[in-house]
Amino acid sequence: MRIAVGLGRQGGEERLESRGVSRRDFLKFCTAVAVTMGMGPAFAENVAAALTGGRPNVVYLHTAECTGCSEALMRMYKPYIDELILDTISLDYQETIMAAAGAAAEEALEEAVHSPQGFICMVEGAIPTAMDGKYGYVGGKTMYDICRDILPKAKLNIAIGTCACFGGIQAAAPNPTGAKGINDAYADIGIKAINIPGCPPNPINMVGTLVAYINNVPIEVDELSRPLMFYGQTVHDLCERRPHFEAGELAQSFNSEEARKGWCLYDLGCRGPVTYNNCPLVLFNETNWPVGAGSPCIGCSEPHFWDDMTPFYKH
Repeated sequence: MRIAVGLGRQGGEERLESRGVSRRDFLKFCTAVAVTMGMGPAFAENVAAALTGGRPNVVYLHTAECTGCSEALMRMYKPYIDELILDTISLDYQETIMAAAGAAAEEALEEAVHSPQGFICMVEGAIPTAMDGKYGYVGGKTMYDICRDILPKAKLNIAIGTCACFGGIQAAAPNPTGAKGINDAYADIGIKAINIPGCPPNPINMVGTLVAYINNVPIEVDELSRPLMFYGQTVHDLCERRPHFEAGELAQSFNSEEARKGWCLYDLGCRGPVTYNNCPLVLFNETNWPVGAGSPCIGCSEPHFWDDMTPFYKH
C-alpha cells in the first residue's frame, strides 16, 4: 500500500487549485519560503516549480520523540499542509498520518526505500542506542536498526527537530536510553544529515531545505550541519526587542509594565544571544514566535539545550 498524497497526473498547481488553494495564496507562500532562504522574492517562481514539478519520494521516520515536529508541520496554514506539501510530494511513509498499519505499513516502507526514483529520508526523533537500541521498537525492529538500514539508501537525509539533530530532551542527563542525534548515532557509516533543529522547528525551514535540494541550490551548513540560510544568525541579532537591549532597557519581571512595552527579556533568562535560528523572521503560522508572545527564548535549537540552558527564565 503506497501512501502518496495528491493522486492523478495533472499539474501541481491544478491539483492545488482543485483543493481550494488559489495561485495567489500559493505564490505568497512560495515568496515567504524564497525570502526565508535568502534568495529574494524573485526566487518564488523557482520555489513554485520545485513544489509543483516532479514529486519527490519522501520517507518520514519516527523514532524517540513526542511528535511535536509533525504536529507543527500539520498545523501550517495558508495554505494548509495537506493542500500544499502533502499534495506536492509523494509521502510514501509517515506513521503519524498514514492510513496503513501493521503489515501494510511495512510493505509501504519497503516499497518506498526501493523506489527506482530514489527517495529523501526525513527523521523525527532521537536514536536510542543503549542496550543495543532496545529502548525503541517499531514493527518488531529497533529504531536504531531501522535507521541504520534506511539512511544509507536515501539520496538526502534530513533530521527534523532538535531530538533528531542532537538528541533533544531524550539525551538530557542522565540519558538512560543513550539517545543521540542521527549524525552522532551513525557517524561510523558516514551519515551526514542536514539538521533542522528546533523544538519544534518552523516548517518553512524544512520546506526551504527541500526546495533548495530540488533546485540544486548549494546548502551551506555550519559546524552543526544546520543550513546557514536559516541558522546563520542568532535570535538576538534578529529580535525586535534588540533596540531595548542596546538601550539597556531590560524587563525585570514578566508582569511588569516594561515587559508589556516590549523591553528586552535578557534578565528574565532569554537565551537568544547564544541561539542560532530565524524565529523572529519566520513566525509560526505567520502569527507569532516565543519572544513576541512574551516568553524568553530557551535555546531549543542548540545542542544539549535542556542541560545547558536550564533553569529557564533565570538570567
